[in-house]
Amino acid sequence: MPRIPLTWLADHVELPSDVSAEGLAADLVKVGLEEEAIHPAAVIGPLVVGRVLDVSPEAQKNGKTINWCHVDVGSHNEIGADGVGSRGIVCGAHNFVAGDLVVVALPGAVLPGPFAIAARKTYGHVSDGMICSVRELGIGEDHDGILVLDDSAMARFGILPQDAVPGADALPLLALGEEVLEINVTPDRGYCFSMRGVAREYAHSTGAVFTDRGLHDGGADRRAAGGGFAVELSDDSPIHGVPGCDRFVAQVVRGVAASGPSPLWMQRRLTQAGMRPISLAVDVTNYVMLDLGQPLHAYDLGTLAEPIVVRRSRPGDRLTTLDGTARTLDPEDLLITDSPDGDPGSRVLGLAGVMGGAESEVSEATTDLLVEAAHFDPITVARTARRHRLPSEAARRFERGVDPQLPRIAARRVVELLLEYGGGQADEAITDVDRTPAPTTITFPLDLPARLVGVDYTADEVRAVLSEIGCTLTEGADPAVVEVSVPTWRPDLAVPVDLVEEVARLRGYDAIGSELPTAPAGRGLTVGQRARRSVARALADVGLVETLSYPFVGAHQLDELGLPADDPRRNAVRLLNPLADTQPLMRTMLLGTLLDTARRNVARGASDLGIFEIGLVTVPEGSSAPGAPRLPGGVRPSEQDLLALDAAVPAQPRRVAVVLAGRRELGGWWGPGRRADHTDAIDLAQMVARTVGVEVVVGRSAEHAPWHPGRTAALHTSDGVLVGHAGELHPNVVRALDLPERAVALELDLDTLLEAAPEEPRQAVPVSTFPLAKEDIALVVDADVPAGSLLEAVRAGAASSEAGDIVEELGLFDVYTGAQVGEGRKSVAFSLRLRAADRTLTAQEAAAVREAAVAEAHRRFGAELRA
Repeated sequence: MPRIPLTWLADHVELPSDVSAEGLAADLVKVGLEEEAIHPAAVIGPLVVGRVLDVSPEAQKNGKTINWCHVDVGSHNEIGADGVGSRGIVCGAHNFVAGDLVVVALPGAVLPGPFAIAARKTYGHVSDGMICSVRELGIGEDHDGILVLDDSAMARFGILPQDAVPGADALPLLALGEEVLEINVTPDRGYCFSMRGVAREYAHSTGAVFTDRGLHDGGADRRAAGGGFAVELSDDSPIHGVPGCDRFVAQVVRGVAASGPSPLWMQRRLTQAGMRPISLAVDVTNYVMLDLGQPLHAYDLGTLAEPIVVRRSRPGDRLTTLDGTARTLDPEDLLITDSPDGDPGSRVLGLAGVMGGAESEVSEATTDLLVEAAHFDPITVARTARRHRLPSEAARRFERGVDPQLPRIAARRVVELLLEYGGGQADEAITDVDRTPAPTTITFPLDLPARLVGVDYTADEVRAVLSEIGCTLTEGADPAVVEVSVPTWRPDLAVPVDLVEEVARLRGYDAIGSELPTAPAGRGLTVGQRARRSVARALADVGLVETLSYPFVGAHQLDELGLPADDPRRNAVRLLNPLADTQPLMRTMLLGTLLDTARRNVARGASDLGIFEIGLVTVPEGSSAPGAPRLPGGVRPSEQDLLALDAAVPAQPRRVAVVLAGRRELGGWWGPGRRADHTDAIDLAQMVARTVGVEVVVGRSAEHAPWHPGRTAALHTSDGVLVGHAGELHPNVVRALDLPERAVALELDLDTLLEAAPEEPRQAVPVSTFPLAKEDIALVVDADVPAGSLLEAVRAGAASSEAGDIVEELGLFDVYTGAQVGEGRKSVAFSLRLRAADRTLTAQEAAAVREAAVAEAHRRFGAELRA
């Protein structure tokens, strides 16, 4: 995010003398630039100019010689016994003499580091402050000696001699007491990645006088374009119909001390803006980029061969960038190349708009430079930066849009600074290959902002706002409609509603009333949406907590769940650019991420928990599925492309999963608690199905990870379609995830349940006012007969009685094994609650229901009524 030093911003716009970073933030937020942070001053506390009165060298036992000095610090002096005012300071540097002006940090000051200054005894003296070097002040890397404010230094810092007197506050003289505002810039406001752009917005907010230093001054550049270093724009395959480069300005400067230091004022500003000073050539290009918003690059002219060719990458192209990384280039990459062997564009010099190459880097021996300022396609730069993971400062600006009229102005400013601080001479000829299109023109009804925003903006107000942001308005035959020529620094203004947004922004969002619009008539929620909400509500009503998790997993998580090597759930979609290298796969089962959530909560002390999640899983149907086509940006895909994309998307069914661990019922004075077991998971699965409107059949499950093979149920629809599993987790899985013993879980396919649900909405049934009849039956069957299957038999038999389907409630309440029922047998007891809607049941009718239920259970499983 851009950092805005206030004194630098003041070069472009008039700021009040008492403006603070906080006040600046308040003004900028009115026009949509939000405060990210306020960085405090580099130096806090008393920092003053001092004049050295005397210097007494003193040799020490360790072989070091220190200077015991008396320094006049004006009103901050301590008056000695001789009546002379000064401060005694110990200093280890030797590059100053009596009479020199220096910078003194007095006790109470805090230098960068942070390093607090206090009066302390050292080398046999009490040092009452510190004489500072450039590096100690945080304004450069020079640490060979202290900063002497001679004529040269004062010129470099822009200090007037009359201001540098003993006792004067050095913070404003060195701009060290300045706060820096960091702002957040939205992607459509790329021009605000510069002091020029932020100053313009400040002027919009406050009405302050703004001086646009990025506008071309017709008389300021007397050198004519043409005849300079040869440049060819050769983009034969634009990726979305737009050339990768439509303007390229180049200027040769000879005899420059390119590797020398930049002026201290420039280093200070670069540091405040968050960039590290390197050398004159690099610092000047960075400074102009931060100032105007135009990225630039300086090449060592001695390493170049004409012509420079801007082209797309070819097979076999490689480049070692300035960060020392060797990169294999992509056909979409736009490159800066030259021609050392006579073949145009044969050698790669850099990634256009992203980063230069090491081969043409400015070195300590460089004296001749080629300064480049170009305009590149935002989409091309953005894709290259992401492809090579190079989020450079230049790329951040180009991908958001840079003013195509800036290259000539920015290059001229770079050349001026190089000549001023590095000597040398610029060639008269300038290369300026300009193929930029005409500015965008928008036909704009002046009443559109009022109609869309709901505020009565007058036509004059709209005209004033559009003119203020730099638009040129042309009146037509219809006075209510104007032709708006958009300024070149605003590529985000492309359609009429963009201009409407500008009117609303600059006239103040607070002027827009907060009125809730009337919701349009519609069909409401879909059946699936209502079902999902009902399921979530039902699970929450029984005490479970809904969670959300990222749908990404790693192979180690599948191993923890005990999935066999040939399990189809291991066939997962792999992400090309995952958020975490340890989780590159899309989940194929919801429990993969829900159990990870459970583990994290148990590790933090929540040992009794019940959580659930409703979400999508990704299930590739096999390796035969076609791959997704790579489509160009900036254009609408064809119908065939859309069909190919749709065909490449794997199935994404919606699932619901639940995990219960620890106690399901807490203990207390009412009695002991109860740990969750597999019956709780099965009951919740049945509840989910009933909520959707489906009765599922509970059956014994074959071995299916991550569940316990003997305490897990498979759940099917009445048509035999598998919808999921519920039961106790395998002990190995519980140990791997550090969960409480006997933890249970379920996972159901909600989409499959919805397909099995009746199409007609369920109707409310009137509550019968007739009395309830109760019947209990205990059936003896083989021990391997599932209780759920026996329950279905009893239900079917009871419904088939001559009395009709009068079963209001059927439940299992006891399972018994022992000598009384015989070895290999068990007794399963059910309670029947019977009621008719139109009459009181007779004893004979209730008995008939009971007998029909026993008969059907006997027919299916050989069940016998227990005596």
